[in-house]
Amino acid sequence: MGDLASSKIPSEDRPAQRSEVPKRTQKAPKADDVISTVTEDSFISFRKKFHFPNDLVMKVPARTDRACFPPPGYVTVYEFSLRAGLRFSPSSELIDILTLCGVCLSQFSYRAMSIVMGLIVLFRDRGVVLSSECLSRMGRLFSDAQGRISFRSKWLDIRTRDPSKGWISNFFYVQNDWGLQEKWGKLKELPVPLHIGAEDLLTILKLPDLDALLYEVHYLSRYVDEEYLFKVGLSTQAGRSHAQMLKKSARVPEVVPQKTHSKRPGSEEELVEAQATIKQQEKAQQVLEAENERLHSVLSEKEAQQLPSAVIEEFKKSYAFKIIIEDHIQEARNHIYDVEVKAFEAECAEDGFIRGFMKGVRTVHRKTGAEIEGLTPSQASGDASSDSGGEELESELQRAFALEEDEDDVEIL
Repeated sequence: MGDLASSKIPSEDRPAQRSEVPKRTQKAPKADDVISTVTEDSFISFRKKFHFPNDLVMKVPARTDRACFPPPGYVTVYEFSLRAGLRFSPSSELIDILTLCGVCLSQFSYRAMSIVMGLIVLFRDRGVVLSSECLSRMGRLFSDAQGRISFRSKWLDIRTRDPSKGWISNFFYVQNDWGLQEKWGKLKELPVPLHIGAEDLLTILKLPDLDALLYEVHYLSRYVDEEYLFKVGLSTQAGRSHAQMLKKSARVPEVVPQKTHSKRPGSEEELVEAQATIKQQEKAQQVLEAENERLHSVLSEKEAQQLPSAVIEEFKKSYAFKIIIEDHIQEARNHIYDVEVKAFEAECAEDGFIRGFMKGVRTVHRKTGAEIEGLTPSQASGDASSDSGGEELESELQRAFALEEDEDDVEIL
């Protein structure tokens, strides 16, 4: 019996063939391809939840309308922008930023809108106004391929998250009463200011150190809550009952710190331009201070002039003033009597003496027939019969003439 030699059959390697199915990447829908899902019933919810003013004019998009091309006189608004802190009327800071960037309201993503609105509320809560320079120092607005705007910061950890997924179809139109850009535009990047650094931001926001600033921006999402929006005057009604107890912060114009050194190196021309701008601001501030001092001095002079007149008016109403007036009237009466009345009496007495003397002269002339030197015919022809006391005057004149003759005889001897 022979051994059966078993021959080994080499097994063929059959690798498992994997079905190579190419993966299809789903493209994000474009804004000009989506139909709006907002209805008239949605407006009722929006007005109640986001406290729209009664005079706000809204319009439901038709099936042929798209977010990129709103009707003339309207702007496109996404529902997520309302959740990100947008209220009507839009704040002046947001309008300025949109105008400088050359974009419309609907181009802002949830992140960009929530960060910008959060910073606006943060600055207002600190008593200042967010400017485009401060926004550029804190981060940068950038645009994607479709033209949607987002926000990026290299040194600030700002966390935002939009939980909604069907946001792209939740848009509607609002009447443009604020001069906003209506159609989508190309982003104009804001220039980074050389005269504002991290220390300047701490001074503007009145924060003690950089850690406090990092903490505020890390939890920036809390500033778009309804009570904070109501506190700084961006919402007409608070969503919570205790929010009405909060006071509105006063809007104070921002004062840019006068600092020539920058944290980032720049070209020499930019530094010279920044220094020239700072000098102009210093001159303008000096002019304003001088004008303020002048106005204060003028006001003080007017108050000093008005004070004596008010005292005089009060004094005129008093009893002492009446007594003083009566004394002055009595003094005036005494003066009139002493000066004018007595002078008149003296004048009358003098006239009476002259008339009596002339009557006596006429009587002597009539009885004696003598000519008297200086006596005119009209004076000599006067009637002296009606004069009282003519005989006494005649005797007195004869006595006077006799005395004159005796004096002449004495001189001859």
